[in-house]
Amino acid sequence: MSLLRICAFVKCLNRRSFLEKCTSRATLTECCQLCLSTRNCAVRRLADTHLHHQRRNVSFSVRKTEDAKKRVVEQCQLLDVLEARIQQLQPDGLLDVQKARVEFLHAPSSGRHISSARTHMNTPQVSKSPQNAVRESFKSQPTRWMEKLTREKKSKMKRRQHLREKLKKNKGKMAGKHPGGEGTSNLPGTSYKTISNKKTAPLDENRFCSSQPEHSLQAREGAVGNIRSSIFSWLEACVFAGEIERAHNFLLSQHRVRSRRAVLDTDVYNILLRVSAKKGTLNQIGRLFILLEEAGLRPNIGSYCAALECMGRSAYCAPRVITWCLNQMEQDGLSVDDVFRQCGFQHDERDMVLKAVRVIRPDYQPTSNFTTSQSLPVLVQDFYAKRDNHQYPKLDFTRDELQERFKFQLSIEKACTVTIDSVEAAKPVTENMAKMRALLLEQRAQWHKALLQALRECKMILGKTSSKDFKLNLYPYLCLLEDKVYVDIMIQSVSSIPPSGESLITVAKDIGMRIYTMYSVYQKYRYQMVDKLSSIYKAYTDLLSKDTEARNVLPREEWCKLETEHPSGPTLQGCESSWPYVVTLELGTYLVDLMVKNLKINSDILNSAYERKSIPILYHMYTFRSNRQVGFIKPHPILTQMQQEAVETKLTFDSSVMPMRCPPVPWTSAKFGAYLLTPAKLMRTLDGATQHDELLERCQNLHPVLDSLNQLGNCAWRINKPLLDIIISIFNDRGSEKLDIPPPLSEAPKIPLFNSQDSSYTASEKAHLKREVFNARKKCSEMHSLRMDALYKLSIANHVRDEVFWFPHNMDFRGRTYPCPPYFNHLGSDVTRSILLFAEGKPLGPKGLDWLKIHLVNLTGLKKRSSVQGRLEYANSIMEDILDSADRPLNGKKWWMNADEPWQALACCMEIASAVRSPDPTRFISHFPVHQDGSCNGLQHYAALGRDVIGATSVNLMPCDVPQDVYSGVAQQVEEFRARDAQNGLKIAQILEGFINRKVVKQTVMTVVYGVTRYGGRLQIEKRLKEIDEFPKEYVWEASHYLVRQVFSGLKEMFTGTREIQDWLTDSARLISKAGHTVQWVTPLGLPIIQPYHRTRSKMLKSILQHINLQISHDTQQMPDTVKQKNAFPPNFIHSLDSTHMMLTALHCHSFGLTFVSVHDCFWTHALTVDTMNKVCREQFVALHSQPILQELSDFLLHKYCSSRDFDLSQVKESTYFFS
Repeated sequence: MSLLRICAFVKCLNRRSFLEKCTSRATLTECCQLCLSTRNCAVRRLADTHLHHQRRNVSFSVRKTEDAKKRVVEQCQLLDVLEARIQQLQPDGLLDVQKARVEFLHAPSSGRHISSARTHMNTPQVSKSPQNAVRESFKSQPTRWMEKLTREKKSKMKRRQHLREKLKKNKGKMAGKHPGGEGTSNLPGTSYKTISNKKTAPLDENRFCSSQPEHSLQAREGAVGNIRSSIFSWLEACVFAGEIERAHNFLLSQHRVRSRRAVLDTDVYNILLRVSAKKGTLNQIGRLFILLEEAGLRPNIGSYCAALECMGRSAYCAPRVITWCLNQMEQDGLSVDDVFRQCGFQHDERDMVLKAVRVIRPDYQPTSNFTTSQSLPVLVQDFYAKRDNHQYPKLDFTRDELQERFKFQLSIEKACTVTIDSVEAAKPVTENMAKMRALLLEQRAQWHKALLQALRECKMILGKTSSKDFKLNLYPYLCLLEDKVYVDIMIQSVSSIPPSGESLITVAKDIGMRIYTMYSVYQKYRYQMVDKLSSIYKAYTDLLSKDTEARNVLPREEWCKLETEHPSGPTLQGCESSWPYVVTLELGTYLVDLMVKNLKINSDILNSAYERKSIPILYHMYTFRSNRQVGFIKPHPILTQMQQEAVETKLTFDSSVMPMRCPPVPWTSAKFGAYLLTPAKLMRTLDGATQHDELLERCQNLHPVLDSLNQLGNCAWRINKPLLDIIISIFNDRGSEKLDIPPPLSEAPKIPLFNSQDSSYTASEKAHLKREVFNARKKCSEMHSLRMDALYKLSIANHVRDEVFWFPHNMDFRGRTYPCPPYFNHLGSDVTRSILLFAEGKPLGPKGLDWLKIHLVNLTGLKKRSSVQGRLEYANSIMEDILDSADRPLNGKKWWMNADEPWQALACCMEIASAVRSPDPTRFISHFPVHQDGSCNGLQHYAALGRDVIGATSVNLMPCDVPQDVYSGVAQQVEEFRARDAQNGLKIAQILEGFINRKVVKQTVMTVVYGVTRYGGRLQIEKRLKEIDEFPKEYVWEASHYLVRQVFSGLKEMFTGTREIQDWLTDSARLISKAGHTVQWVTPLGLPIIQPYHRTRSKMLKSILQHINLQISHDTQQMPDTVKQKNAFPPNFIHSLDSTHMMLTALHCHSFGLTFVSVHDCFWTHALTVDTMNKVCREQFVALHSQPILQELSDFLLHKYCSSRDFDLSQVKESTYFFS
């Protein structure tokens, strides 16, 4: 690590005296508190460097005058003291000694002599040295330094004796014991800390301690990785908030303790390396490199990047230092190209690194990170290699229009929130509504002031943490944004709490995530990433706009190419890090505590007859959920009444909740894509789970997966305005449960009022009334949730009714895709799907109208056993009802209301009516999405895997004249079993006569492929039997037991290979998990999957509000949960296959120029292109199952879990004693 020493003393290499270097750094911030190394090896290495000779040469250059000799004596005495100090501290296990500043004694003469403080008692002696001679002569003479050292030694012994007595009194209360050893204290101008050599408890993850214990985050995490991520995020927050000294002090405090040092990694040190690089202080860089060496860590590519950046900024950096750095990188197996490929840059960091490299290599040019030659899965090799006939679709917008849309979306995401009109605003404003709105407005202004003052007071307390207590606290996280922003977030969260209350965890997590989102957006503006994003997106619109030439380039490829063409400035990916879940939760809990304490209202605000007193508007209480006590935040009834009567006309959402107003940024890696500024995850995971992200980062090639997500996200949408108006009118007119439009709370049942202490009630009457109260409250809570969900969806749809918008997509850990906006999207209910249309219209063509009619019949749920031609004939026979529904949806025959999907059926009726009434239906421009749904898709994949002829026929894999219904087939099979058993005299089989039908067995058959157990299947059948009024209720339990056995037997007969495959998958997962491993596999498209099911452990988070007991089931340090692993493997594996099939279909539809989206195994496209999509869908299913899927899975599992990776079998040939 000679380079490290050179960096630390680079000005010496430039022939500047050591004293000039020390005096030039006058401020503390410019002078790192350098730890004095006490290890012999470090000193020996130092003695062998050029720096040692430089130091010795400086020492010999001192003039031999009396003043100079006197000064040397004093210097030597100081070194003796330091050596004695080291001897004292070594028994105590001192790892490092922190030196803030060394002040040298000035002799009257102009001669100056400096001796290095980095010495050790085992340092090689230099014979015949005047300095050494003087030191020997004064070795035995007592001096004021030695006297001071003796006094300090005695003082420490007294303190130690006092501590021992205290330990005896407080036995069992102390976390650790004070180490034995000699005394120590601080030298002038130097800060020391004595560290025990005995094992100290490692740093708790998020031991966020402030001056007030109740405000501390004292959560313990067993996994070192979680502790490290907490430290990393805390240091980053300190740096962003300008608390550099706080971050530096904390890092040094952790570095000194060996047990705490173990949780640090190179990336943690790199945070301060980057700070020093910004200042151009090479000395500071060198000192941090020395700390890395002392911690037993090796510099990584980020460390060298920071060093090179600093060298680029330093005007006095010698070329030999840069050369030494580059050579050291090569020795560590790193190259300069790795710096530019792997590191994320901020501001002008990349330019500074390149400047430093070009000092040594003037012609150097970083190589492009964009490559297309990586190995691809067999399924898509032809797709990427043969593109001559590809016709990628364009958007119906010009470049200028897309760029304007980008600017608008950028402004939305910069604000982080969007305020829109509620659809309830159409109601006439009454006097009482206006009064309540004015009261709420006035109260919110008062709450804002109260919270602002309380927040500032709390920050002052947290910010005054003792400088000697370098522990994590919440202060940096409360300094990331303006105080007003935190207050706005808290007040917004009040409006989102339902009248029945919300769990503390939910409220706290929501607040914490909003703060993190704003922090991420602010980061991108501060690091100048937005300007670069704008320039790249402007060029990216050339690929999508209709007024540019078509190219056979995918969006991901185009974006990557543009990034390589704009290398200067910050990088758009790689600089963002997420917060640990526990940090987000406890930050939110802290702010919820502020809200509960400081948000007040007058008790007589609605009724002046009451006594006036200030009461909280939020209450913290406890309730029970599944026999567990859960903390709840509940609004005061006065606040609830005011909000309900105000019927406010505005709703505020996070920007990520809204659809995007421009095409999403294409996914180019696991960490970059979707929104412009708002952070988004490629893979949805459990809160706190990190194993999925680690797998994705190690994955070599995710291109097919990313390209399919980009294709889904690039589909443009618009609103079906006539249908939306009808739905809103019903919504504002007391709703309709039949049409799935929830009624307002005014329609909720009244909660009975009774006094449980009233002796006039009997025990049975009290129990009955309690049940009624419970059911009424439950019904009110459900109605409020459904009503608010519908309000949000309809209000968002109404807000974008005249706009074109997009839904960026991501996926779950199995590969199933989902739109990122959570409320309003095409995966929603029948109501939501009915108001969505493709923004791009296409003519119906010769068969488009027929597909619209067939689609309508499919939506009704009728004619499921009829052929396609039969459904078309039925649609033609009911054209009168279709047109009546389109013309008079609420006043006519209302035929559409009896459909399985009534609102989509009504939308289809309107589309058909418009088409048939057009001059030429074949030229009618249709925006309507037509669906093609899989027939029990999970069983289709099982049948294809097992090559079951009977099973394949029952799920329509085999050509048939009419569609096969697997549910009816299973019901028929079960009926045969029942008839046989009834003939043999089984009573329950006789009772079930006439009650076995498709509906009774459908849910169990549908879910058995996804891992439903016999117990779960029995509950499903029991529920169906209870719905049959004629069935004798006393036999429900026995009948459900009987039927679930018969259903499983029937499926086993029909799908022989399916059950064998399921059993093999289950047994494999059971053996793998029992061996201590989680089940992993890779999809045919190369997506790595891991099941995050581990044994649950409890984690207690302590705050003044309450102790939160988190149940964590994804901790990789825990053993796998065998039951969950084995039960989940079969359904998760099938889900990964159906997602693979969908992605393959999406990619090939994109190459044909089709508009394509999916709802898992339901594929959507224009009526014109249904035939093409059907052809692609079938071809890709055959291509997928033509692969040896089960064999490849078996090979993967055997290699990962069963093979010995250490023994090379071929070595047997060279073994002399194999047979001897």
